[in-house]
Amino acid sequence: MRGMDGRTTVLGGGSWGTALALLLAQNHRSVALWDRNESQVHALREHRENRRYLPGFPLPESVAPTGDLNEALAGAEMLVVAVPSAGVRDVLTRCLPLPDSARFLVLAAKGLEADSCLLPAEVAEDVLGTDRVAPDIVALSGPNLALEVARGIPTAAVAACPERTAAEHVADRFNGPTYRVYTGNDRIGVEIGGAVKNVLAIAAGVSDGLGFGENTKAALLTRGLAEMTRFGVALGADAETFFGLAGVGDLMATAASRLSRNWRVGEGIARGEPLDDLLQRLGQVAEGVPTARALRSLAERKGVEMPVCRTVAALLFDGLAPREAVASLMTRSRKGEW
Repeated sequence: MRGMDGRTTVLGGGSWGTALALLLAQNHRSVALWDRNESQVHALREHRENRRYLPGFPLPESVAPTGDLNEALAGAEMLVVAVPSAGVRDVLTRCLPLPDSARFLVLAAKGLEADSCLLPAEVAEDVLGTDRVAPDIVALSGPNLALEVARGIPTAAVAACPERTAAEHVADRFNGPTYRVYTGNDRIGVEIGGAVKNVLAIAAGVSDGLGFGENTKAALLTRGLAEMTRFGVALGADAETFFGLAGVGDLMATAASRLSRNWRVGEGIARGEPLDDLLQRLGQVAEGVPTARALRSLAERKGVEMPVCRTVAALLFDGLAPREAVASLMTRSRKGEW
């Protein structure tokens, strides 16, 4: 039987991948941190710090940056995919065939693949094939802003997999004094929560950017949570998942914090800034932008009513003005809350 405490490889050297590598290293793990950008890998090695995406946090010696994928994968028991959702397919395809040592594939991406509208675990199953014996696919999600995780500010997350022992093993790997990990079996629900909350965070940024108050944002996010739950149940998720860490928990963090790239996109849209300029200034992916388009398409296909998320897509891609968006939501026909 393969060892239960082998090396972990984090795929993705951005802010989130670096934060997870730091977290794992603090738990006395040997971590390979892979990135496909050779200049980024060179900078990580030279400065022992991610000055581009997460400055101010030295990499311990147990974290080994590399641009050599074969080197990164060799002997790895757990692979952690921490790239934007648009890159999950490419990264996993590059990893084929996975090493025999790989027992757990942890997906820390939060979004929908733009063209296929697939969740990260669905993309992974598509790439790896249905006849595989291993690894178990586990979703990791929660109110986890990368900068705060790197700072060691206490938070929590959920590791979700239909295979209970896989979720428990991944939770044990990540669990530590500042990062408490719960387990669950509703992987679909956890990934839907992680995707939809980014779109709702854009809506929250728009609300704040227009100068509205806490009443407005509370009402907006409450109705957004109802949309998230309705959409998740239509796709086979458990409703209670959306009232946990991967649902309302992640939504509260992402929609309320100025550290959130998605919130900043919404605030900029409210000020009238062009989307392309906003994204260029961010310098990193705001997952809610591509997810908004994919979510609108998938919701229409499934016959799920999601007026808040649909309005965000219209703001981003159809030229809808922010105040017109507010009017369209506020003047919808009266309905029962549930």
